[in-house]
Amino acid sequence: MSQGHQQGKDPVLQVSDLSVELVSRGVTRELLSNVSFSLGARSVLGIMGESGSGKTVLSRAIVNWVRPPLRVAGGQVIYGGRNLLDMDEATMAGLRGREIAYIGADPGRALDPTLPVGKQIMDKLRAVDPSVSASDARRRVVDLLDAVRIPQAQQRFDEYPFQFSGGMMQRALIVDALISNPRLLVADNITQPLDVTVAAQILRLLRELQRDFETAVIFISSALGVVSEIANDVIILNAGHVVERSGIDQLINAPEHSYTQTLLERAPQIWTSQARVAPEVNADTVMLNVKDVAKTYEVRDRNAIFAKRRVQAVRGASFDVRRGESFGIIGESGCGKSTLSRLLSYLEDTDGGSILFDGSDVTRLKGKALLSLRRRFQLLLQDPYNAISAHKSIGATIGEPMRIHGLCRGAELRERVYKTMEEVGLDTDLYDRLPTGLSAGQRQRVNIARALVLEPELLILDETLSSLDQVEQARFIDLFERLQKEHGITYIYISHDLALVRRVCQRIGVMYLGRIVELADNADIFERPAHPYTRALLSAAPTIETRPYDMQTYLLDGEPPDPVDIAPGCSFRSRCPFAFDRCVTEDPMLRPIQGAGQAACFLETGDMPAPELHQSSERPAVRTKEEL
Repeated sequence: MSQGHQQGKDPVLQVSDLSVELVSRGVTRELLSNVSFSLGARSVLGIMGESGSGKTVLSRAIVNWVRPPLRVAGGQVIYGGRNLLDMDEATMAGLRGREIAYIGADPGRALDPTLPVGKQIMDKLRAVDPSVSASDARRRVVDLLDAVRIPQAQQRFDEYPFQFSGGMMQRALIVDALISNPRLLVADNITQPLDVTVAAQILRLLRELQRDFETAVIFISSALGVVSEIANDVIILNAGHVVERSGIDQLINAPEHSYTQTLLERAPQIWTSQARVAPEVNADTVMLNVKDVAKTYEVRDRNAIFAKRRVQAVRGASFDVRRGESFGIIGESGCGKSTLSRLLSYLEDTDGGSILFDGSDVTRLKGKALLSLRRRFQLLLQDPYNAISAHKSIGATIGEPMRIHGLCRGAELRERVYKTMEEVGLDTDLYDRLPTGLSAGQRQRVNIARALVLEPELLILDETLSSLDQVEQARFIDLFERLQKEHGITYIYISHDLALVRRVCQRIGVMYLGRIVELADNADIFERPAHPYTRALLSAAPTIETRPYDMQTYLLDGEPPDPVDIAPGCSFRSRCPFAFDRCVTEDPMLRPIQGAGQAACFLETGDMPAPELHQSSERPAVRTKEEL
């Protein structure tokens, strides 16, 4: 087993023979077995493995957060010459948040929802250092929020967690973790639920902060492409055992253990493999026609009494989905993807435009006509936990749509549910059980079975697989492809996972600030993208491959512009490295481009650098097109 290098003379952390057990109903099961490693100052150690490999258990054991029914069965975690596992909670609390920081994978639940984000971070700073005045603490927090590229940091200081996007919350938690200049940071799977540009920004930010604060980082992830972007050394966990550890380059180029080799083979590829082609699709058979669909929300203006702000979530989206195909929609958080999914499934009314499902305008149907049509299309959401009632049996959950539509009851219903459970890979013995104890993958299979029991023709998958690791994702992709072949199901994949979309979708729409800005076949999107925003997404894709699009040229900073006050001209121009004078005054609409696609951009593909070229990361001022 090879040993990667560790920076720094003396290790910040030394883990020796750490073992953790799960004790339940008198049965003991080992979750971690004799895990050992050291972490040097100013180094980043990646810990990688599949779901269930013990990564999160290890991350919590490192900071002495092991609670019943888990228990530490042996080993040491030495920090500053002391074993953290021997410390009582009061002593440990004095280290957490001061010298040792922890960031989890669920930013939405990490802060108190009843207090402003900035105030919570400020209160923590003053608890760590009581000598800091309130005004100085506020100034420091605002400066750090600005440093992590949260837009309008002064205003955001007073906003509540629900007003932050997922990407902004994760960056706020980085500020919260680093406000006390900790020596050790444990980051547990913090990029998995985020879109590619935000994840790339956070990785770049962690590298900068780790360098500036000289913090040692343990970075935990199930995605090799993400780990390769930040780690110096990597530990591979399999069923609680360390099976390999080495430097990142050696791990990628010469893995020693068969399990590591399997992980590398399963790592998503974007450019070195072809997209998987689905069954033959008839281009003339349009199942879903979306034309100029728009949705605006009115929200209270916090800066004026009785005033409202108009959030333009979707602005004139138009595209077709052909029967039997897999159509992808990609874009950053906040671009309108989830709002569009609710409009397509008619969970919300549109403000304008039409949605024709097999020739029927969904926006004009009411009552029984709409209910009948809804049997034919289903929406599957991201969260496999909150989508299922904890107080209803799995069989009752899956069979509920059949009862709502009055299709069958009793023994007939049970047989229908059994058949659907078997089809999605669920053991029928689970029928009368509550969902307590099910894994994320099993819960998602329950969601899928609940949708499939009605035998729908269209499934809208809104980040359905984003909470799963790459191995479990591959199993679901195989399941969806089999169902498509057997039943002719049409899919709309709404996702930030570019490797997933590359693998399964024939055509793709790229969405930015409520609009489709590029629409093309799979190969054109990934190999000949015509919009600079598409290139920005591709430059940020986490992969161990060599990217054809340089991150220094294309990677976006911060969040998309405010959908309330959208400036005239091209809505992408404030973040575009190639904007010129026409972009300031004119708003580009989708237009045909070379090949079979469309793009909302005044540039031709030849106006941007060829894929093999790299440019400076400095952003030029607005120019004429001739100056490009």
